[in-house]
Amino acid sequence: MVINRLIRHLASFPWLMIVVVQLLFTGCATQPKQTPYLVIPDAHGGGKGLAISPDSSKLASAGWNGRIRVWTLPGGEGGWGWQGHRGEVTTLVFLDVERLLSAGYDGGLTEWTTGGEKIRSVDTGSSVLAMAVDGHRHRVLTGHEDGSVRLWSLPALKPVKTLGVHKGSIRAVAFAPAGDRFASAGTKGQVKIWEGDGRVENLPPPGSDARTLVFTGDGKQLFGAGWFDLYRWDLDRRELTTLDTDHRGIINSIVFDSTESYLASISRITDSSVLMLDPKSGETVQRFQSHKLCGGSIAMAPNGRIMATTADDASVMIWTLE
Repeated sequence: MVINRLIRHLASFPWLMIVVVQLLFTGCATQPKQTPYLVIPDAHGGGKGLAISPDSSKLASAGWNGRIRVWTLPGGEGGWGWQGHRGEVTTLVFLDVERLLSAGYDGGLTEWTTGGEKIRSVDTGSSVLAMAVDGHRHRVLTGHEDGSVRLWSLPALKPVKTLGVHKGSIRAVAFAPAGDRFASAGTKGQVKIWEGDGRVENLPPPGSDARTLVFTGDGKQLFGAGWFDLYRWDLDRRELTTLDTDHRGIINSIVFDSTESYLASISRITDSSVLMLDPKSGETVQRFQSHKLCGGSIAMAPNGRIMATTADDASVMIWTLE
């Protein structure tokens, strides 16, 4: 934790910071790291598209080259794929066991079968940088490079409304599992909470841009993450708590385990650590083997038994969780 504070002071000097971090952590003793039971070395050419199906039987990933691939779980068989977008696939979600929704820098929002058959596609007109699905209310939330947050209806992918516009591009969006509220985070430190009745409010700004967002199951707390830290907003009080972590760079993706006891996380820039964090304190509960290059995304199977990560090294790692 002390080292993280030192790195913060060096953050304005990226090359110097990287050198210092490497010197500080070479040879450092840490708790044993859990190793993946399966590594797919050349899954998709980098990127951060990663999703696990609702029944925990399939894993989908996508990368910079616009291709989407699907494997069966837990064994990782298959790996069939198809060209999904022109350029990077930025985000990927399962609608159900047999259908996927992908989005990319080309502004496309496309529904597929898991066999690669296109069902429908929409040109949104602006690069889609973030996406979330609310299966109970049959809707999709997208965040765009032009700063807009948009709501779409399922299954037709019809635009419902543009909710509003951030000052910069969108980094993350999320639906609350309970209640009718959702959240968005953008550049310039903005985090907004949107209520179903149309009200919108700026939450207290975090110390750095929130690159990822996730609600607790009751919808009363919102978690985000940026450089080094977890951010936890109490939505009833509109209060922000910042939690220091052992990550030594930007925390790019967080997701709760099935019991909401832990937050699985992956970071990038100065390290590619995969850590299980205590959401109350930010402390590391379990370390996992790092990727060779910057971490991209992390996914947790709904059954709580499988976790997957991907990174700029183009690999996908899969773990079984006890």
